[in-house]
Amino acid sequence: MYGVGRFSFKKSNGNDEEKVLSAEEQQAKVQEIKKIIGPLAEKLPKLCDDASLVRYLKARNWSTKKATKMLKDTIKWRLEFKPEKIRWDDIASEGKTGKIYKASYSDKKGRTVLVMRPGFQNTNSSKGQIRYLVYCMESAITSLPPELDQMVWLIDFQGWNMSSISVSVTRETTHILQDHYPERLGLGILYNPPKIFESFWKMIRPFIEPKTYKKVRFVYSDDPQSQQTMEDLFDMDNLECAFGGRNLKGFNYEEYGRVMVEDDRKKDEFISHDVLSPADLGFETESTMTDLSVPECEEYEVTDDIGSPFREEAALAHLKLQNPSEEKPNQPVDIMKDPALETSKVAEEVQT
Repeated sequence: MYGVGRFSFKKSNGNDEEKVLSAEEQQAKVQEIKKIIGPLAEKLPKLCDDASLVRYLKARNWSTKKATKMLKDTIKWRLEFKPEKIRWDDIASEGKTGKIYKASYSDKKGRTVLVMRPGFQNTNSSKGQIRYLVYCMESAITSLPPELDQMVWLIDFQGWNMSSISVSVTRETTHILQDHYPERLGLGILYNPPKIFESFWKMIRPFIEPKTYKKVRFVYSDDPQSQQTMEDLFDMDNLECAFGGRNLKGFNYEEYGRVMVEDDRKKDEFISHDVLSPADLGFETESTMTDLSVPECEEYEVTDDIGSPFREEAALAHLKLQNPSEEKPNQPVDIMKDPALETSKVAEEVQT
């Protein structure tokens, strides 16, 4: 562990050589995970599909044990943070300056583009900043075409200086993106970073996974060679002029807010038409779902995909029925009426 002030960082382990598995070997690993999660693979197909399992396995260099641990940590985080429930109205004030937004265009591969402008920070609340980042990540994921699972980050350093850095937010951001959104980054472009940023980049490099570090490109508007990167990646007629493109239309807060409200409406429709009733998950009554606890990590599986909290929690309740415990929670929660779980109890029961 390394410390900066009172904040500690966990150094990335870059000593493990990245494994290269054949298609047959990858599928064998996927089937191994599916065997561990059992009936959840069928009950939660969107959360337990092959692509999701492969992302977690890749993130942990194809170690089934480590991938399962990662999934356990992710479900604990999602139960506490509830990212799928964040709506534009909850974080609209964070988005006024366009510090993070989903671009209206994709790259030539069809990947969603998240524009980030750290120099446009407009709030002091680290909690609000993290919630806004997570909201944008969730929105970008739902916008990906079905055949793609990675996005592009276009990071513009306009207005950035060392005072823009928040060590605590940087630490939490790195943790969330690497541990709870594995293999979601296809490419990160650092556009016109100032020289002083190089010192900061060197400082945080040990805490970034090597495979993530390799996905980052430095691009400068006055360097024809690096600018070619943009032409190779984007249709220049769609790319904003701020990044060397020919699209004169920039970020508009009011217009973007309307788009996000519509995205939220579609998200609500997805949840409302998803598996909501106990009968859909094999329960006779709602009362059978009130005795809820999180089993050992080998007994469940989720991914970083967007999913209804009702589905995740109902699945956990199903596992509780399959593995009854003599000890009952003091205050059972009816998740069909109140999806907010007792996070302290969850945290206690999912400890390694």
